[in-house]
Formats: sequence, structure tokens, C-alpha cells
Amino acid sequence: MPRNRPGRIRAGLPRRHREQNTKTIIDGLSPRVLSEIARLERTRNYLEPGTVGWAVRMWKEHVHRSARELWHHYEHGDVHEYCCGNPLQARAVLDTVLQGMSPRGARELRRVIAHLDGQLDHLSLPPPPTGP
Repeated sequence: MPRNRPGRIRAGLPRRHREQNTKTIIDGLSPRVLSEIARLERTRNYLEPGTVGWAVRMWKEHVHRSARELWHHYEHGDVHEYCCGNPLQARAVLDTVLQGMSPRGARELRRVIAHLDGQLDHLSLPPPPTGP
């Protein structure tokens, strides 16, 4: 029985498709930190590829809202939370990721998050309610 060539065998196998848009791109972070974030997203069961990028984008969109929208969100809740995500949950994800990173990587990501948090400092919002 003649032997099949490896290229012919591989041609008959189904191709694996890489997921699109799973590469995390965050302005202000070095490639080293981005690769560390990608490794965390692959190895931690509470993260999926692209979760950290989603969390940064969600928090960035939240802090760039107008004061009126932020007050409405504070008083009545976010009406788009179920379809678009909760920005406060995204901020909690970022805090969790910071704990799992190396000190150098966490410092770079913390600098980006602190810049975004500084956008909220100029508004006079009341402190978040504390639970019982």
C-alpha cells in the first residue's frame, strides 16, 4: 500500500480558525505588559481572551460621559447594563487583574487606570452607597 504524503493528509484536515479581535490593545502599555495580560487571559478561568481590553474600554467610556449622564446612572442605574455591560463590574475586573500581574506590569496598568479615574475626580458625585 503506497504511503500518503504529509501535505496531502494535512490538506484534508479541517482548518482551525483563530478567533478575531481577541488581541488586547490598550494605549499606554508596553508590548511586554500586553503579552502578560494575554497570558493571564489564557490561564485564568475567570478571564476570557479580550476581557481586559473590554474592561478598559468600558471604564473609559464611562468616565468620559457627561456629568448629567453620570448622575442619572448613579440615581437610576444604567438602562444599557444588560446589553452593553456594567462599567462598575469592568472596574472590578481591572482590580482583580492588577492583583494577578507582576509588580512592573501592574504598575503600568495602574497608571492607565489612574489616568481614567482622574477624569471622574473633577465631578462632584456622591460616594457610592455602602451595603448593610
